[in-house]
Amino acid sequence: MLSVVIPCYNEQDRLPATVGAIQSYMAGRGLDYELILADDGSRDATPAVIDRAMDGAANVRSVRLPHNRGKGRALAEGVAVTTGDRVLLTDADLSTPIDELPKLEARLDDGAGVAIASRSLKGSQVVISQPIYRVLMGKTFNLIVQTLLLPGLWDTQCGFKLFRGDLARGVFAELKTDGFGYDPEALYLAKRRGERIAEVPVVWRHSAPTKVAAIRSSLDMFKDVVRTRFRRLDPPR
Repeated sequence: MLSVVIPCYNEQDRLPATVGAIQSYMAGRGLDYELILADDGSRDATPAVIDRAMDGAANVRSVRLPHNRGKGRALAEGVAVTTGDRVLLTDADLSTPIDELPKLEARLDDGAGVAIASRSLKGSQVVISQPIYRVLMGKTFNLIVQTLLLPGLWDTQCGFKLFRGDLARGVFAELKTDGFGYDPEALYLAKRRGERIAEVPVVWRHSAPTKVAAIRSSLDMFKDVVRTRFRRLDPPR
């Protein structure tokens, strides 16, 4: 079974269409799946939207944080309740369309523990790009991540990632980063377990608005990467 986890913070407008698109796609493929909606202390009508999504849908569940803690913590809480053989993490805006999933599944079929969508590899199709300043900031952040944690991975921040189920639950149980900088830590933890991380070119469309503040979030993510690099960890497994 496939578990799909979506972090949700004030997503009352985008979430209904996203849930519908995922349900239609899964039905079209005849997949056995569960959908976990992880509400990160939303202050709009997101909880009501989630309730409607669960109404009459036994395979749609939710976890709810009492107050906003960050995307990483919402995902950690969502992954903790999954039961699938594989766990897909995807953003509420579906910037990477759900029908890109088979590309990631193929890499897990080949033995990777994690397959991550990438906007930076040859073959990627960025249909709608971010503003140029965000592109440059993203490239700078990636160079930092490569230097400190994950050499050879060109896009750790794309929000479409497929984990083997046991690996996802193990990694996110150890996660310390609550905010947007969770991706490098989660992948670093997977790498320390000896797992192969496959980077996969995908179709991607920028979706506005974004909750990533250009300066504040970038500084927080940089600090998170440094903390992850120098945090005392158990020896690699």
